[in-house]
Amino acid sequence: MAQKIPATIITGFLGAGKTSLLRHLLSHTDRRLAVIINEFGDLGIDKSIVDGCTEAVCEIRELANGCICCTVADDFLPTLEALLALPQPPDHIVIETSGLALPKPLVQAFQWPDVAARVTVDGVLTVVDAPAVAAGRFADDPAALAQQAAADPSLDHDNPLAEVFEDQLACADLVIVNKRDLVGAADWSATLARLETQLRPGVRMVTAEHGRVPVAVALGLGAAVESDLAGRPSHHDGEDGHDHEDFDAFSVVCPPVANLDAFAGRLAELATQHQVLRLKGFVSVAGASRRCVIQGVGPRIDRYFDRPWQPGEGAAGELVVIGLKGLDRAAITAALAA
Repeated sequence: MAQKIPATIITGFLGAGKTSLLRHLLSHTDRRLAVIINEFGDLGIDKSIVDGCTEAVCEIRELANGCICCTVADDFLPTLEALLALPQPPDHIVIETSGLALPKPLVQAFQWPDVAARVTVDGVLTVVDAPAVAAGRFADDPAALAQQAAADPSLDHDNPLAEVFEDQLACADLVIVNKRDLVGAADWSATLARLETQLRPGVRMVTAEHGRVPVAVALGLGAAVESDLAGRPSHHDGEDGHDHEDFDAFSVVCPPVANLDAFAGRLAELATQHQVLRLKGFVSVAGASRRCVIQGVGPRIDRYFDRPWQPGEGAAGELVVIGLKGLDRAAITAALAA
């Protein structure tokens, strides 16, 4: 086991703070890390945010052909094998899944003979958006469901958000309850108690702000997850695959923004009106030479300037929009392009 390369899987629902955690780990380690980033949607936002943030990264590979749990054989295994074939293989591999990925099918890929001989899954880190849990986003309202069932017993009451969230928790070796600063004291204890009921025995929880967790806590768990799959239940055990027909994703080109505060307010209204789960991307702000990163989770919109626009980028703004099936793409596109 000691001679195998450890791999850490970072999972968590849309907007939980996976990329913030990844950036923090990359900026505070002395190991040579290889990074695989998976996105739901065709715009490489997360890779662009991570790229160049540390000299410790020896290789960054992006998988943008759908959720990694559905493209293991076609995309993930060849990428992993390419990293292992490098003249100087990495000391550690870190994989950031998309916010809609199920971690268990990905862990199963590490049982592939050629991979199993050289790599072990050191641990699955599940990042949790504490304000979303506190607001009940992943919990069904039993009274409302009973009322719906009485009105129409044929209705499908599956909650795709809760299903993905529960699968991510069930596979975790360490749960990082992120965005502690956005949850009031009155809700915090209830949030932790709610999460504890969904964890396997022995799984630890740590709290964080902006994904800041010590490297020694996150890496080096030694869980050998690939040999412990039976103890990690999934809603999709026994199924051939996992589709994402419940969700829509698309990208929109945005013109330069004249007033950033007003634009952020418009995004918040748009997310509420159309029930958008996630907004992320970059925009160009009038009078600013640096690109502005937009990170939205529901109506919560964060923005910051990260670096100058590079030659050839053209200071073009583009946002990825993710939500439940039925998003009004035309209306959202028109609002963002206005």
